Amino acid sequence: MTGGAGSRIRGLVRKEFLQVRRDASSFAIAFVLPAVLLFLFGFGVSLDAREVPVAVVVEDPTPEASDFVASLINSKYFVPRIMHARPPAERAMLAGEIDAIVVLRETFAGELNASDIRPAPIQAIVDGTNANRGRVLLGYLRGAWANWLAQRGLEDPALARATIDVEQRVWYNPAVDSRNFIVPGLVAIIMTLIGALLTALVVAREWERGTMEALFATPVRTSEILLGKLIPYFTLGMGGMALSVAMAVFVFEVPLRGSLLVLTAASAVFMVTALGMGLVISSVTRNQFVAAQTAILLTMLPAIMLSGFIFDIEAMPAWVQAVTYIVPARYFVAILQTLFLAGNIWPLIWPNLLALALFGTGLLLIAGRRTRKSLE
Repeated sequence: MTGGAGSRIRGLVRKEFLQVRRDASSFAIAFVLPAVLLFLFGFGVSLDAREVPVAVVVEDPTPEASDFVASLINSKYFVPRIMHARPPAERAMLAGEIDAIVVLRETFAGELNASDIRPAPIQAIVDGTNANRGRVLLGYLRGAWANWLAQRGLEDPALARATIDVEQRVWYNPAVDSRNFIVPGLVAIIMTLIGALLTALVVAREWERGTMEALFATPVRTSEILLGKLIPYFTLGMGGMALSVAMAVFVFEVPLRGSLLVLTAASAVFMVTALGMGLVISSVTRNQFVAAQTAILLTMLPAIMLSGFIFDIEAMPAWVQAVTYIVPARYFVAILQTLFLAGNIWPLIWPNLLALALFGTGLLLIAGRRTRKSLE
């Protein structure tokens, strides 16, 4: 890079930083918006079930039945309502007052203490309107039943009827807390929107005000204009990323098992990609309102739906899975979830990082071709 080009880029960068200092909207996008969205989604979105209203039908209040009901009462997952017949429980489920019914038949104690192995003497009826919540709740009920049987076996070995001892282990997220899975992906979604908005709005505003035409009348090259836009907003975007990671670790207590250096490098590559998307959008729209709407439609919505942030990509139809490969957030979500929950797993990190680098390069090339020193 020649001295003239270097001085022009420094001048453009200084101009952008002065503009950022005068305009608080850039700081709001880079720092306030991520914090607000993380608080809203981090605390508001959860795939776990807590304090679920459950009707427990006890046909015969034996000590064994009372003991099992007590285990449900002491669980953080359930809020049991004790009933003595099924019809009231079924009416409560139809009315939406409860999400599940657990039936302890009048033969519960006899079947439980029988010497031969019989099917579990309880019935679980789960509201399947929300299929995912229904599956989670059914798993919780099975776990509560298994834990209670295991506890009874420890207290009285004569009551332990299981012939196989199953030891469960959950790797990477042993607490099975959905927040540990959601928050890293949420950081990727937010930074996708932030990066695209930072450049899309600012550059579109310059087109509206005519300052881009003024720049075209100077000796600066298109590549120098793009660099002058990228460097300041890259700095702001990385500041927002640092804030988001700090909130994930210290506010939401998500473990960061990978290297902070690797996280920073991956974030930098993704930030260039996100800013590149904003540059392309602004070069096409040249209008702030249209640029903002386009940035949301083309970045945030696909990132939420097709990145694996919430919805499992492998469960999607094959043609939808193919579409996910053109969503950059898919690769950053995979990197963040790997670094936060598993660590530096390079066979997972490298391919996704390479894909992001290709996306970033391609978007900057497109932005360069679209941003020509011409008023046509």
